[in-house]
Amino acid sequence: MSLDARTDVVDWPFHRTEDGEPAPILHELRKSPPCPVRIPEGAAESRRAWLVTRYADVRQALMDPRLSADETLPGAPVRIQIPPGQNPSSFLRLDDPEHARLRGMIQTEFTARRVRRLREPVQRLIDELLDELAGLPQPADLHAVFSRTLPTLVIARLLGVPEEDSAFFIEKTRTTISQESPAVSYVAFTEMSDYLAELARHKLRTPGDDLISRLAAQHYATGAISLDELVGIARLVLVAGHETTTNQIALNILGLLRDDTLRAQVAADDGALVPNYIEESMRYWSISQDAMVRQALEDLDLGGVAVAKGDAVVISVPAGNHDESVFACPGRIDPHRDTSGHLQWGYGPHYCQGAPLARLEMELSLRTLLRRFPDLRSAADPKTVFRRGTVFHGVTHLPVTW
Repeated sequence: MSLDARTDVVDWPFHRTEDGEPAPILHELRKSPPCPVRIPEGAAESRRAWLVTRYADVRQALMDPRLSADETLPGAPVRIQIPPGQNPSSFLRLDDPEHARLRGMIQTEFTARRVRRLREPVQRLIDELLDELAGLPQPADLHAVFSRTLPTLVIARLLGVPEEDSAFFIEKTRTTISQESPAVSYVAFTEMSDYLAELARHKLRTPGDDLISRLAAQHYATGAISLDELVGIARLVLVAGHETTTNQIALNILGLLRDDTLRAQVAADDGALVPNYIEESMRYWSISQDAMVRQALEDLDLGGVAVAKGDAVVISVPAGNHDESVFACPGRIDPHRDTSGHLQWGYGPHYCQGAPLARLEMELSLRTLLRRFPDLRSAADPKTVFRRGTVFHGVTHLPVTW
C-alpha cells in the first residue's frame, strides 16, 4: 500500500520518557516494518514519511544511495526548522559526489595523529575548568561550568573562533536546533552564518593556525569552494562539535550519578572500562534522536515496505540502538557490552568525522572527573534536568555536590 493510502498514520516525533529514555512506542514499532508517520508543519509543510526503527533497516537506510540526504531537492523532508534554500545547510545534507568533495576538505583535521596532538591542550582545559568547579559553592551546575564549556572552548580553538564570542555561537546553535519556532530558528541560523562568513573573510586577510584559516587559504582563495560552502562546513563543525559533545559528556556523567553500582564498575581499575562505557552510554542515550531524514530517488524495498520514488523516510537512531535483536536488554547501561556496532556516530558515507575528537574529550573529561571528584553526587532529581523539544537529546543543567 502506498504511503498516501495508509490510514494508520501516527504523529512524529515522539516524546522521551521522564527518565530521558527513547519513547516506549519505538519498542512496539520495531515489531513491524517501517510505518507511516506525519512530520509536523514547521519550516516546510506537514508531510508523511516512512519511519525506520529496526537496526538492520536503519543501517540500510543510512547506506543506501537511493535514499537522498540532499535537502535542496524538490519536496525534500525537513526536520530542523530551517527553510530549505538554494544552498544546503551543510554537506551533511548533500549526496556524493558533492558530499564527498566538501567532506574531504576537512578530513585531515580529524585524523588520529592530529587529534593526538590535541590531547595535552584538551587536558589542560579540563584541569582548569575542574579547578574552577572545585572553588564554587555547592551545589554547582556541572553542565554550565564543565560539560557545556569544554566542547565550546575546544571547537572554538579548532575553528579559530575568538573565545569571547563563544557565548554568541552557543546561543545561536541552541536556537537553530530548537523546535519551538521556525522563524526564530531561521533568524539565529542566519546570524550565525553571517558571523562565520565575516570571520572567514577576516581569516583570509589575517590567517591563523585554525580550520577556518586553512579552508579560506587553501580552498576559498583558490576558488575550490564558495564562501557559502565554507560557511556550511564551519557551521556543521561548530554545531556538531559543540552541541552533540556537550550533551553527551553531561549524559555520560549523569548515567553514573544515578547508578552507584555502575559508577563503581566504571571507576574501578583506573577507569579501564571508561572507553567502553562511553560507547555504551552513546548507544543508550542516542542523542541524535530525530534529525535524520531522507527522500527516495527511486522505488525500493526497505524492511519489507515498498518505498516509492519521492517518499520521505525518517531514520530513528534511538530505535535502532535499542533493537533487542542486536543489544540484549537495551534499556540497561552495560559497560561490558560490545557496542562496536552502535549507530550514534552514523553509518556509511555520513559517518561522523569528528568521532576521534569527541572520544578524546569524553574520555579525558570522565577519567579526570572520576579521579578528582570521587564523591560527586547529583543535587537534583535527574528527571528535571533533561531538555525537551529539541532534535538533540541532552540536559539543561546538572547540579552536583562533592
